[in-house]
Amino acid sequence: MKKVVWGILSTAKIGREKVIPAMQLGQHCDIRAIASRSLPHAKQVAAEMGIPKAYGSYEELFSDPDIEAIYNPLPNHLHVPLTLQAARAGKHVLCEKPVAMTADEAEQLREVASKVHIMEAFMVRFHPQWLAVRDQVRGGDLGEVRSLQAYFAYFNRDAANIRNMADIGGGALYDIGCYPIVTGRFLFDSEPKRVIALIDRDPDFNTDRTVSALLDFGDGRRLDFTVSTQSVVYQRVQVCGTKNRLEIQIPFNAPLGGETRVFHDDGSALDGSSTTTQVVPASNMYTLQGDAFSRVVRGEIDLPYGLDDAIKNMRVIDALFESEKSGQWVTV
Repeated sequence: MKKVVWGILSTAKIGREKVIPAMQLGQHCDIRAIASRSLPHAKQVAAEMGIPKAYGSYEELFSDPDIEAIYNPLPNHLHVPLTLQAARAGKHVLCEKPVAMTADEAEQLREVASKVHIMEAFMVRFHPQWLAVRDQVRGGDLGEVRSLQAYFAYFNRDAANIRNMADIGGGALYDIGCYPIVTGRFLFDSEPKRVIALIDRDPDFNTDRTVSALLDFGDGRRLDFTVSTQSVVYQRVQVCGTKNRLEIQIPFNAPLGGETRVFHDDGSALDGSSTTTQVVPASNMYTLQGDAFSRVVRGEIDLPYGLDDAIKNMRVIDALFESEKSGQWVTV
């Protein structure tokens, strides 16, 4: 398969440190250009990363006839406007999560969704450990799965960090709460019917610094999660069935190019001595994601997660913020 020619929209840290190096390792990705609002900075990053072209504006990147696909890691409030601009120029877009600030804003992308491919960049869904866990859930290895629990936290009170800027989409729910939500939807293979949230906001930034939520998927199935931008660094996912329980050791920031571990426990010993370990071979989920989207562009595979999926995830986020205001259950 001929490699897809990619352009990178901005010199964002996640791109420089994680996504671009991973995609450069892929079989189907050719990172050909990077754009920044500062041409000198774009040239510097391009030189450091071995990218042939550097542009001093996003419009120049969109005008490049060689570029087939765009990776958009801009701040959250720019996801829809710049994805629209890229798509109108005929470029396929892999857009960082969350795809928008609201589900209504994400709906604007329907204008271009039939002309190009647009996918929200939840790289975890391409990691072998996630696929293995989903297969075990679907195969009945755990019995009937009724409860998912997730915790995801880090500590960041840097006022200059975009994650602490409420007006451009900062806060815990947008940044990391979206991951437990997609976990529930991925493993239950369905949508939550109603949600309720308890949210604590930073007194200086007004961002949601700690969010605890309960999502009701119906038929006795629920996801409860807590995410925080001001807590000790930690992350886990627990999947509890009627027969067995499993735990994903590093569910969201799995080591790139490293092995991962899933713990299994039949509950026969409360001290954990009945736990066994499943080692998942080394992989890089950003590489797998980039190659998968490139294969979509080439028509090798169908788009696994399109705009409808991204809008469904945004509807859950919208409902949780609505629950914060009402203090009640909100139907999704």
